[in-house]
Amino acid sequence: MTDSSAPITHAAAQRAARNMGAMAAAQVISKGLLFAWQLVLIPLLGPAEYGVYGTVSALMLIGVTITGFGMGVIIIREVARDHKRAGAYLSSALFLQTILGLLAYVGLQIAAALLDYAPEVRGFLAIASLSLLIDMLGNLCFDQLQAQERMGTTAAVEVGNVALRIALVALALSGGYGLLGVYVVTLLSGLVRAGVLWAALARTGIRPQFPIDRSVGRALMRDGAPGAASALVTTGYQNADRLVTASLLGSQAVGYLSASFVVVVGMIELLSTTVLIAVYPLMARISGTGSDLARFRHVVETLAHFTLVITLPITLAVSIYSDALVSVLGERYAPTADVLRVMVWYAFIVMISNVYTQAMLVQNRQRVTFLLRTFGLLLNLALLFLLLPRLGLVGAPIALVTGEALVFLLLVRLFTQGGRAPPDIRKALRVLVAGGTASAFMLLAHSIQPPLLAAFIGSAIGFAAYGTLILFLRGLNAGDWGLVRQLVEAMPGGKKIARWLPTA
Repeated sequence: MTDSSAPITHAAAQRAARNMGAMAAAQVISKGLLFAWQLVLIPLLGPAEYGVYGTVSALMLIGVTITGFGMGVIIIREVARDHKRAGAYLSSALFLQTILGLLAYVGLQIAAALLDYAPEVRGFLAIASLSLLIDMLGNLCFDQLQAQERMGTTAAVEVGNVALRIALVALALSGGYGLLGVYVVTLLSGLVRAGVLWAALARTGIRPQFPIDRSVGRALMRDGAPGAASALVTTGYQNADRLVTASLLGSQAVGYLSASFVVVVGMIELLSTTVLIAVYPLMARISGTGSDLARFRHVVETLAHFTLVITLPITLAVSIYSDALVSVLGERYAPTADVLRVMVWYAFIVMISNVYTQAMLVQNRQRVTFLLRTFGLLLNLALLFLLLPRLGLVGAPIALVTGEALVFLLLVRLFTQGGRAPPDIRKALRVLVAGGTASAFMLLAHSIQPPLLAAFIGSAIGFAAYGTLILFLRGLNAGDWGLVRQLVEAMPGGKKIARWLPTA
């Protein structure tokens, strides 16, 4: 009998480090390629076609959530514990997700009809939704390979698939095939990905086992349901504005909205998601009760405050110079500037909110965040139907920002409930004073021509003024810098970055 309390071996630690490195590298490369490609795709398609693309993409994300039904993490966990059951889980998931995928396919078509979407949206959705089943085949193998810690294989396949998809879409657009070509080659790249992953899995000796083990199927549905419900609410929350806008204002309005989302999602992925993934293990280690709980809360509040300090000047620059940034996409996208000017504040709130959301996850309080996100979704829907007819397209980001701000306030309130002392508001006010001063400098440079030069000069001056005032006003105190150094050093390559930070 092995001792479960024995320390992890050096070989296992090295393998875990390699796996984490492979996954992180794949995420950065894949998301970087997709972000850059979206910036190219937006002007190539134009507002109307990109609006159709954005609406279909939003619906597809909901379909993917239904098809997967939260089973991925369950399969990885159970197969990692007992490799002998891999075939049973593969066959059960294949059967269940095929049914769920077909239900999702039909459900999306019905939803598009009920929301009275334009015929081109429904037509392209019917084609694009086929990828629910194709991608499902690849995802089943992806999860199995992850469970066997073959992250190098999955990382290579994912990066290669993204590169192949971009190349095929570029060829389709250059050949004049438009959105139809985009979706056809997307299906083809999905088939290639599924084939490569099935071949890789077959080499490990794992194949579906029949007849299907019903107990495994029941366990997958039971254990996956909570995660599926949470993911569905989150996905609906993130895409409700595009879906409602498509129904009320049409595809062209969605095109302007989706172009703003590319910038906003890029900010969140770069400035929030990657950092939180890196510090998650550290947060998990120090969470607890009693004195540990007080320390954990201090770490969370410091990380949230540091996020505020970093993201505020960037948000101000994007908001003030949104017209200059959007000009890169061409004159057809000029209305996007007004949307981005407001929507960037949604990213600002989300990046700080994500710190508290992850803290609640570490404390196993997912039910609280699920209820908050459900409330946020309902509130966002109500605001969208209220504001879009009255304010036009700008009502969508206003609804999004308003809903997220209220969810954030409730999240902070619930996280700090029962604490000995509330967060230090004075430090936050000092940061806001520095931000207000920086924005004044940015606005003074706004009239410089051309607009992109104004954005460059104004942002440089504003950032310099902001950084100076943060140090002068002690927007970050010595204790904050010390904790930030610890967090940075815990990240991959963080020790090199930490050398440039002030000492405590």
